[in-house]
Amino acid sequence: MTTPTAAISRANPPNILILMVDQCTGTLFPDGPADWLHLPHLKQLAQRSVRFSRAYCPSPLCTPSRAAFMTGLLPSRNGVYDNAAELPASTPTFAHHLRRAGYQTILAGKMHFVGPDQLHGFEERLTTDIYPADFGWTPDYRKPGERIDWWYHNMGSVTGAGVAQITNQLEFDDEVACHARRRLYDLARGTDERPWCLTVSFTHPHDPYVARPSYWDLYADCRHLLPEVPAMDYAAHDPHSRRILDANDWHRFTITPENIRHSRRAYFANLSYLDARIGELLQTLEDTGQEAVIVFLS
Repeated sequence: MTTPTAAISRANPPNILILMVDQCTGTLFPDGPADWLHLPHLKQLAQRSVRFSRAYCPSPLCTPSRAAFMTGLLPSRNGVYDNAAELPASTPTFAHHLRRAGYQTILAGKMHFVGPDQLHGFEERLTTDIYPADFGWTPDYRKPGERIDWWYHNMGSVTGAGVAQITNQLEFDDEVACHARRRLYDLARGTDERPWCLTVSFTHPHDPYVARPSYWDLYADCRHLLPEVPAMDYAAHDPHSRRILDANDWHRFTITPENIRHSRRAYFANLSYLDARIGELLQTLEDTGQEAVIVFLS
C-alpha cells in the first residue's frame, strides 16, 4: 500500500495520498492514537508509519493554518491571519510544485480558500467546500470584543451535543469520502501515466459535537468523558484567556457535567467515524493495487 523509501526516486516518483481532518487534538494522539480510542485503521497506519510527536499547527485558526500548510510559509510570511483572509493566487503552493514535477493534483473536501482562486495549484476539486469563499468573516480589528459569527462558534456546540443520523457536516464528509474513493478507482483504471497526489480533507471532528448512533455507542462505557483537569474559575484566567472565553459567548450558557460528557463522547465518536471513512479509502487503495505515500494530519 505504501511505497518503501528506497523506491522513491526522481525516475519513479510515488503517488501521494494526503488525509486531513479538522481540529483533532494532539492530546489524543501523543504518538499515534490513544489506546482507548476506537480507531483500528489509524492505529494500524500509525504502527507502520513515521510519527511526528512534536509537530504543531502554525495557527489555531482554520484558514491561516491551511494556508501555511499549502505554502510552507508562516502566517507572518503569507499574510493570512484570519478566516476571511485571501491567499494570493500568485503565492506558490505544494500543489503548484507537484504539478511542475509532473503530478496530477486533486483535492476532495475542505480547504477554506477565500477569494476567487479555489484551486491554488490543484488541477481539480471533486467537491465544493463546506464554508463560503467570500469575505463575510472579516473581523474588525478596531473592535476586538466583537464578532460576526456568534451564531456558530459558541458554547451551543456543547449544550447541543448528542446524536443525529444526518447533519450538514456528516453529509459533507460522506460526500468527500465517496468522491475520493471513486477517484482512486478512476486513477487505477485510467490511462494517465503521471503520478498523482490526492488530498482528502474532512471537516470532522470539528464542532458541532453531533455523532451518528453507531459511533456514539462505541463510547458508552468510556472513562474519559470528563476532563482530568477541572475548569478554572473565570476570574482566575489571564486577560487573553478571558477574551477567548468571552468569544465563545460562555456567559449565556449553563454548562452541566452531562453537557461535557455528551460533547466529549460525540467528539470521540466522530473520530471513529473518520477512522471508518479512512479505512474505506485505504482498502480501496489496496483493492486497486496502487501504492502511495500516505500522510495523515490535522
